[in-house]
Amino acid sequence: MQTRHRGKQSLIFPNRPVIGAAASVAGKKEGEGPLRSRFDRAFRDNLLGQKSWEQAESRLQSIAMDMALKKAALAAKELALVFSGDLLNQCVGSSFALCGKGIPSLGLYGACSTMAEALLLSAACVDAGFAENAMALSSSHFAAAERQYRFPLGYGGQRTPTSQWTVTGAGAALLQATGGGPSVTCATIGSVTERGIKDANNMGAAMAPAAFQTILAHFDDLGRGPEDYDRIVTGDLGYLGRSILAELLEREGIHLGEKLEDCGELIFDRKTQDVHCGGSGCGCSAVVLCGHYMNELRSGRIKRLLLCGTGALLSPVSTQQGAVIPAICHAVCIEANGGA
Repeated sequence: MQTRHRGKQSLIFPNRPVIGAAASVAGKKEGEGPLRSRFDRAFRDNLLGQKSWEQAESRLQSIAMDMALKKAALAAKELALVFSGDLLNQCVGSSFALCGKGIPSLGLYGACSTMAEALLLSAACVDAGFAENAMALSSSHFAAAERQYRFPLGYGGQRTPTSQWTVTGAGAALLQATGGGPSVTCATIGSVTERGIKDANNMGAAMAPAAFQTILAHFDDLGRGPEDYDRIVTGDLGYLGRSILAELLEREGIHLGEKLEDCGELIFDRKTQDVHCGGSGCGCSAVVLCGHYMNELRSGRIKRLLLCGTGALLSPVSTQQGAVIPAICHAVCIEANGGA
């Protein structure tokens, strides 16, 4: 039997599942940022006409999924499988988005690494022939996340300098066995780690060691290095977390330079939008990948990208109990035109 496992943590996808379509929808603040032209749609009302922030997040997922299906000329009933997740307790954002649609669904919780995890699992299922197609779907909402993890917005709580702004948005990527578009060719599954960080307002520092660990494992398992990628993109380490990651890698003699980018840095203008250390949330890497980076891959400006989705696996309860913040990072390689 042919094995698709490489090294300790990595997988290869010899059939190269294709990202046949992707959609990116965002909120008001995101639509005012540097990537405004890369989203399929940016809403001016973050409630989207719903009665609660949580319902609005579910609506974002539904819209992103419907847009991706429309681009692929695929009906919802033809969708074989959905991997989806969000930041809310019991992943209710995803559950309500998919409720009643009759689509086989597997819910995920990887915190802000969820989009990379969903992409990895979708590619694995399509590559192995378990599904003709599969959708990776993820979202977050600033107001819903604040209510769950910190304080309702009406409290007017003071944000610390290391804090990040949860992105309001959703991304959907449709993986297919055949067709045109960038392909997912390999991936590295992360392992949960912690480095003693307990500050829930400093997630970049908590997640950077997980990204470091996964990038090293990816290079070691697959015999690759920085020279094999045009971009190595972290999910949402933000300004502080990315600088920590760069320093950790440099200590190992790995210099990424301008190849290292972070979705949390790209999505907002730090000088004008008051986001402190940048963007975060399940929707952060989802909207930047499905909008900005899919555009770069389809145009050929980027040939090979390594998406390193990072997640802080904390909960309100663990934070209140003074526990450390476990973190994880999953890496997914995406290549323009299927790669070599």
